[in-house]
Amino acid sequence: MKRFIPVSLLLLSTTPAFAEQHPAAPKDRELWVTMGAEAVEPMRESFKSVGWEAPTAVASKEHAAVFRVRESQLSRLATLMHEKFHKCAGFITSETQEEALATLAPAPAVEPQSLVTYTLDNATTVNALLGSVTETNVRSTITSLSGYTTRYYTSQTGVDAANWLLSKWKSFVPAARTDVTVELYRHASWAQPSVIFTIRGTTLPNEVVVVGGHLDSINQSGTTAPGADDDASGVASFTEVIRVAMSRNYKPQRTVKFMAYAAEEVGLRGSKEIAAYHKSNGINVVGVLQLDMTNYKGSTSTDVVVITDYTNSAQNTFLRNLITTYVKIAQGNSSCGYACSDHASWYNQGYVASIPFEAPLGSDNPYIHTANDTLARSGGTATHALKFTKIAAAYVAELAKGTAQ
Repeated sequence: MKRFIPVSLLLLSTTPAFAEQHPAAPKDRELWVTMGAEAVEPMRESFKSVGWEAPTAVASKEHAAVFRVRESQLSRLATLMHEKFHKCAGFITSETQEEALATLAPAPAVEPQSLVTYTLDNATTVNALLGSVTETNVRSTITSLSGYTTRYYTSQTGVDAANWLLSKWKSFVPAARTDVTVELYRHASWAQPSVIFTIRGTTLPNEVVVVGGHLDSINQSGTTAPGADDDASGVASFTEVIRVAMSRNYKPQRTVKFMAYAAEEVGLRGSKEIAAYHKSNGINVVGVLQLDMTNYKGSTSTDVVVITDYTNSAQNTFLRNLITTYVKIAQGNSSCGYACSDHASWYNQGYVASIPFEAPLGSDNPYIHTANDTLARSGGTATHALKFTKIAAAYVAELAKGTAQ
C-alpha cells in the first residue's frame, strides 16, 4: 500500500529547527568505519607505515568489515582509497558501533519505489530546461568553489563555501516562488553544513526526487585542496539545473531536493546523516541521482559511464534512456566498489540511487585529492560538466515531471 507523508513532515528538513546549530564535538574522537573487504589489508599496511597500530575488525561479512579508528586517521584512509582504488570516498564513517554494524547490510528496498513508472513523456519541459543551460555558468561555479583554499569539512573555509553556495542558490529564487526553500543542514559532529534547495511538488509533494553531490574537498598531503573536479564540478552541474529551473519557472509534480553534502571525503558522513533522517521519518524518496566528478574527460570514446554496482538497475536503465533520448552522448558502464560516493548512503537506506560518472574507473581524474585538482587540469572549461547538467535536468523533468515556461 502506498504511504503518504504529510507535507509538514516532508519539509521538516528545511525548517529552522531541523537546521539548528549544534556545538562542535571534541577533536580526534573515536569513530567506526565500514569498508570493502578488498581494502582491509591495504588499510592495515598504510596505518603501520606511519607507526599506527593496525586495527582489528569489530565485525565483518564476506564483502565488508567494521573497524574502530580515530577521526584524525580518516584523511589518510581517504587518500589510500583514492590512490589504490580510484574512489572518492570508499568507506562509511559512523558515530557509533551500532550504526557501523548496521552498514554491513543495506536496508531492504523501500516499498513505494515499486510504484514509480519510468516514462519519457515530458519532452517539452526537458527541452525547455536543456535549452537554457550554459557552460559559462557551470564554469563560474566551479571557479568560485575551487577558489577556496580548502573545503575540508572541519575548516572555516569549508563553512564559508557552504554559506557562499547558500547565498548563490537563494539568489536564483524569485520572490513569488513561495514553494521553494533554501537552507543549511547543520551537522552535530563537525563544522561544515550541507546545503539543501527544495522545490515543493504541485500534485505529488510527498514523493521526493533527490539530486546531490558533495561540497567538501581534501588533500591529505597538504592544506590546499581546490577540488575543482572533486566535487565542485558535480555541485556546479546541478547548480545550473537549479538556476534554469527558477528562470524557466519550473514547477515539478513531485518535490525535488538538490543537496550539496558535507564531509563526503571522510566516509560519506553528511549524506549518511541526511539519508538516515529521511528514512527514519518515513519520507518517500522515489529516486536519487549523485553527481561526483563530472568535468574530466578521461576517455576519448565515452562521455559518461553509469555505475552499475551499489545502484538500482531499473533506474540505471531509465538514466541510460534519458542520455540516449535527450543528451545524445556516448555512454558506457563501469563499477566503483563499496561506498564510493554519496549515492551509497541512500542505497544503504533502501532507496533507489544512481550515479553517472565522468569516465570509466581508472580513466578518471588522476589529480583529485591534491593541490592540482584545478579547472586547468580539466581543460579550463566546463564543457564536460555541462553534459551532466543536461543529464540531471532530464532526470528531474522526467522523474519529477511538471512544467516549465
